[in-house]
Formats: sequence, structure tokens, C-alpha cells
Amino acid sequence: MKIHHVPCLEDNYSYLIIDESTKEAAVVDPVEPEKVLEVAQQQGALIKLVLTTHHHWDHAGGNEKLKQIVPGIKVYGGSKDNVKGCTDSVENGDKISLGADVNILALHTPCHTKGHISYYVNSKEGEDPAVFTGDTLFIAGCGKFFEGTAEQMYQSLCVTLGSLPKPTRVYCGHEYTVKNLQFALTIEPENVKIQQKLSWAQQQHQAGLPTIPSTIEDELETNPFIRVDLPEIQEKVSSQSAVDALREIRHRKDNWRG
Repeated sequence: MKIHHVPCLEDNYSYLIIDESTKEAAVVDPVEPEKVLEVAQQQGALIKLVLTTHHHWDHAGGNEKLKQIVPGIKVYGGSKDNVKGCTDSVENGDKISLGADVNILALHTPCHTKGHISYYVNSKEGEDPAVFTGDTLFIAGCGKFFEGTAEQMYQSLCVTLGSLPKPTRVYCGHEYTVKNLQFALTIEPENVKIQQKLSWAQQQHQAGLPTIPSTIEDELETNPFIRVDLPEIQEKVSSQSAVDALREIRHRKDNWRG
């Protein structure tokens, strides 16, 4: 499979996932349909389905328009989210296939929204899988707890996503990486991996290049929100448990003016 990122709005990402043998494609969160269709055209790909991570307009806001442009297109979204234009609702564990070789697994990752879905995608052997995490897991960050609790975000981040194979490529919904890593250093100033990744991310940013994808392995080394099981992280934020640490780190990020 081939994955193309499509920058949208100010800092959003849509993604085109192409099954190389059939040229059939899925698009993740196509908020600006024309941009995604242009990339599909350049690649000679035919968009067959939409994977919506959650109901917020900057992710689901292009679904209706894309349905008008591509009649009969399937639009997937979480059953507990009121996703605009949804034709097929998905629950945790539902499977979707694309073309000949691409398999998509819906993972319910609630908290940012009640019905938020992350899509775990794999293809032929020898290719690293990918996960499209919307606004649940960002590079070195996580989404705000708009419709859920720290307990839910812990389950979504640290259990569901954190247990995916370490080489899994992470494609998130926004380009927030530099700010996230700057904040991560306020929690772990001595973490060399965070320092190195921040320096790299700043270079990417200056060159106008994206910082996606990350990997699950990378996140486990540099993302304070997914590292809350570590006693040293809990200690740094004076917390007695992983969930308490996650709640405290989110609270600090919400009030951080970096």
C-alpha cells in the first residue's frame, strides 16, 4: 500500500491510502475533498471509501461534498459519533477491506469524542502496518478530553494504541509536533530522545516538511502521555497512578503557554 499525506486547512492532515495492485483508495478525514481528489488523480487512484476518525467539522466536514463528487462512495465513522455523511457505522473490531491487499481494522479510541475511531491498516507481509489516529494520539501528544475522561484516554492511548506492534507507522490528524515536543521537555527535560526529535521536527518545520509518520516505538520513547505507566513519569508529576499522571499532564498541557 502507498500512503500520501494531504495537508488541509491550517494544520490538518487528510490521508490517501492506495492499494497498489488495484489502485483502489481510501481517504482519511477528507475535510477538503478537492485536494484529496487531486492527489488521487495524480496517482491514478480511484477513491472507494472514506474513513472518518471523529465528528469534528475539521475531520468530517468534507464528507457530504465528497459524496456528491463520488456517487456511491462509502463513508465509515464510529457508531457512537454523529459523523456527517456516514453511510456505514463501525464498532471496535470491525474489519474493512480495500482493493486486493489492504485490510483495515476499526479501533474504538474514545475520549476526545465518544465515538472516536482509529484505523489500523496493514497490507502484504514485509510492509510495516499503519495507524490513523485522528485526534486521539498526536506525535508527542494527545487530544483534549472533550467528551471523555482520563480513564478513557488511558485505555485508548496506552492500552489500545500502545499495544500495537512497535514498527506501526503513526499518522495523526494535525501537525502539532514542535509544540508537543517543547511541552514534553517540560515533563522530561533530560530525555535525550525528546531533545533529538524536537531538533529534527524544527528542521522539518523550517523546510516546510511534515513530521508524520511517527511510529508506536517512537511515541513510547518521546510522548509523555503514553509513557504514564513509567514510575519515573508518575513521580515527576506527583501522581500515584498512570491515570492520575495522564490527567495531570493533560491539565498542564491545557494551561501551558509555550
